[in-house]
This record gives sequence, C-alpha cells and structure tokens, in this order.
Amino acid sequence: MRRHPRLHPRYRWIVVAAVALPTLVAAPWGYVRIVTVSSIHAAGSPVEHADAALVLGARVYADGRPSRFLRERVEVGVELHRAGAVDRLIMSGDGEDSSGFGEPSVMRRVAEEMGVPPEAIVEDPLGVDTYSSCMRAREVYGATSVVVATQEFHIPRAVWLCDQAGLEAQGSYPPVRLTKSTVWGNVREVAAVGKAVMDVARGRSPLG
Repeated sequence: MRRHPRLHPRYRWIVVAAVALPTLVAAPWGYVRIVTVSSIHAAGSPVEHADAALVLGARVYADGRPSRFLRERVEVGVELHRAGAVDRLIMSGDGEDSSGFGEPSVMRRVAEEMGVPPEAIVEDPLGVDTYSSCMRAREVYGATSVVVATQEFHIPRAVWLCDQAGLEAQGSYPPVRLTKSTVWGNVREVAAVGKAVMDVARGRSPLG
C-alpha cells in the first residue's frame, strides 16, 4: 500500500494556524449575530415600544448633504416615530466631523424636513462611535430602551453593545443594497465586533 507523505511538524502548525486564526477572529462576529437575531427587524416591521430611536451617525459630505447611509438611518428613525414606536429620536454622531456641519445637526435637519417636531429630537454630538452612542443614550440621555437605526451589517453589533450598556435594545434597518460600501461594511464588521467585545470586557469609557 502506498503511503501518503506526512507533513513536516512545522508545516502542520502552519496549516492549523491558517484554519484556527480566522475561526477565532470570526467567532465573536458569529456569536453577536446569533444572540441579537430575534431583536432585529427590517424597517416597517413591528417593534416593541421604546423610549427612543437611537439613530447612529455616518458620513456627511462637504456641502452638508447626508450620505445615503446616513439618510437611510434617519428615515428609519422617522418612520419609527411616525408609527408611535418611539417617543423621541436620539441623533448620535460626531458633532465635529470633517464636513464641518456635524452629523447630529444634519440628522436633525433631515428629520425636521420629514415632519418630526423639533422637541422630539435630541442631538448627541459626542456619539463618536457605536460604543459611546449606546453608553451615552443611557447615561446622559436617560433612555432605558431603544430601537437602533442603522444598516443591516452594522446592526447586530449596535444592538449587542446597547444591550451591554444596560438598554433594552432592538434594531431596525433599511432595505439592503448590494454596493461596494455595503460589501466593505460587512467585511470590516468582523474586526469591529472583536474590538467591541474587548471594549465591553475592559469597561472602556465612552469617547468624546
């Protein structure tokens, strides 16, 4: 019987590492998606009433226009408010972003143009990352429950972080579009979830 050549021990370790390392990196991503799946819904689906929609910031262009991702997030929050699913909108983003307009201010403007009363909108200019947005929604703005509004690839991490911050969290996302930004968003989430797990484990203070 012909025997197959055995790998040198050094190469066996390389093969093991090539399989094990990606698995370890992806494990937190898979776990977060599994534990949040029942709390996440497409926009327009019924959700339980919450104190606020936590609308997460995204890019604003140099002329003050919201990016597609940002406008979609605001639209989801506005629809939640119209449906009576939330009492207010927390517009959480970078108030000193590179556009010079401030993400929360632009988000407010879009929501008001869509008919949301100004008094139903709260701006959080120090929500400079998802972890900080969730922590500040509870600690600064007194929310106990939120429906997070962001894209589908981002929402498991956002809902999980809000859960870890002590909020009763649900998620609502706009229609999924297959674009370069969406594909890249899905790819970067693997590393972003790993970082989020470490932030929670070490009790990082919110940025801002």
